[in-house]
Amino acid sequence: MNRSLTALFSALEALLVAAIGIGIPLSALTVLWAFQYNLQVDWIVFWRAAADTWLLGNGVDVAITLDPTLAATLNLPGAGARFVLTMAPLGFALLTVLLGARAGRRIGETPHRQIGTVTSVVVFAALSLAITLSSLPPAARPSIVQGTLLPTLVFAIGIGIGAELGRRSRGPLPDGSPGSSVRDWVGDWRPGIRAAGAAALRGGAASAAIVTGVAALLLGVLLLANYARIITLYESAHSGVLGGIALTVGQLALLPNMVIWTASWLVGPGFAIGTGSSVGPVGTSLGPLPGVPLLGALPEGDLAFGFIGILVPVLAGFVAALAVRPRLVRQLGNSRTLPAMFGTGLLIGVAGGVLIGLLAWFSAGSAGPGRLVDVGPSPWLVGAYAALEIGIAAAVGLLAGRPRDRTGDRASDQTSDRTFARSESR
Repeated sequence: MNRSLTALFSALEALLVAAIGIGIPLSALTVLWAFQYNLQVDWIVFWRAAADTWLLGNGVDVAITLDPTLAATLNLPGAGARFVLTMAPLGFALLTVLLGARAGRRIGETPHRQIGTVTSVVVFAALSLAITLSSLPPAARPSIVQGTLLPTLVFAIGIGIGAELGRRSRGPLPDGSPGSSVRDWVGDWRPGIRAAGAAALRGGAASAAIVTGVAALLLGVLLLANYARIITLYESAHSGVLGGIALTVGQLALLPNMVIWTASWLVGPGFAIGTGSSVGPVGTSLGPLPGVPLLGALPEGDLAFGFIGILVPVLAGFVAALAVRPRLVRQLGNSRTLPAMFGTGLLIGVAGGVLIGLLAWFSAGSAGPGRLVDVGPSPWLVGAYAALEIGIAAAVGLLAGRPRDRTGDRASDQTSDRTFARSESR
C-alpha cells in the first residue's frame, strides 16, 4: 500500500468513527421523526439534536436558550435564562476511544503509519468542525473551538492506544530503528526510581480498574433491585414506545457516568444530583430529580452499613500492591528498603487517586438550569480520598512480604540484579 492509499484508508477510518458516533443518536431521532412526528417537523432539527448530543458526549459545552413557553412549563429556576450544558454523556466518548483504538491498530499495520495517523486525525478534526458548524442555532449553540478540538483529542487518544497495542503485538523494534524519545528519557533514570515509578503506575491503574469494576457490578445489582421503580418512571414519562427507545439510547450513553458516580460512592465522598443534594455511603439527601428513569436506582435514606463500601478501594490498593510486589522486589534488589517500599505504596495511591479523580471530573458538570448546574462527584474530594485509602493499603501490601534470612536475601538480590541487568540490556 503506497502513501496515497494509506492516506485514503486512514481518512475513511476517521469518517467511519465519526459516522458511527453521530449515527447512533441520529438513527433513534430519525425513527422518532418519521413515526412519532409523522415527518411534520424539519429533519434538520433532529440532525442538530444528534450533533449536539455527540458533541456534548465528547466534552463540548453547549449553550442552551429555551423557548419562554417551554421554560415556563418546566417550572425550573433559571430555565428562562441562557445556561450551559457541560456534563458529557461519556458513552459517546468511550465509543470514540474504542473505535479510534481499532482504527489505530489497523493504520499501524500499514507501511506508512505516520502518514496514516496524521491523516486520520486531521480528517477527524475537519469532520468535527463541519458537524459543529452544522449545529449552530440560537437555541443550542456548541463552542466552535471545543467542537473542533475536543472530539479530535478523544479520537487521537484512541489512535494512540491502538498504535501502542499494535506496536506491542509486533514485538520489539528491529536493531538500528529509532525508538521513543520518552522511553529513552525514562531509560536514563536510576533503576530504583524507574522501578518504583513503573510499580506505582501499574498498581495505581490496577487499583482504579478494580474500584471501577466493582462499581459497575454494584450498579448492575442496584438496577435489577430497583427494576420496578425504574419501569414506573418510564411509564410516568408518557413518551410512548419510540420516545422510550430514544430515552433508553440517551441513558445508555449515561451509564459510564453512573459507573463513575458509583465508584465515587464507594470511595466515600459520593456525588450530587443538583445543588444541595448528596448521595453517599452514610445517607442520601435528594431534592427534585430530573425525569431520568435510571435515577430510580439511587439509594434512599440513611444506610446502616453503607460505610462498608469504603473497603473496596482499600482492598483494591492492597491487592494491587501484592500483584506488583514480586516484580518490584526483583527490580529493586539491594535498594529494597522500608522507606522505598512504603514510598512506592504511597505513589500507588497517588496514581490511583489521580486516575479516579480524573474520571470523576469527566463525569461531572452542569446538566441543566438552576440547581442542576451541579451534578456528579467532586473530583478533588474523590481523588484525595482515593489516594489516601489506596495509598495506605498499598503500602501495607508492599510491606506484607514473608521475611527471609540474610543468606537467602543476598542470593536472591544478586539473582535479581543479574536478571534486571539482562532485561535492561535487552
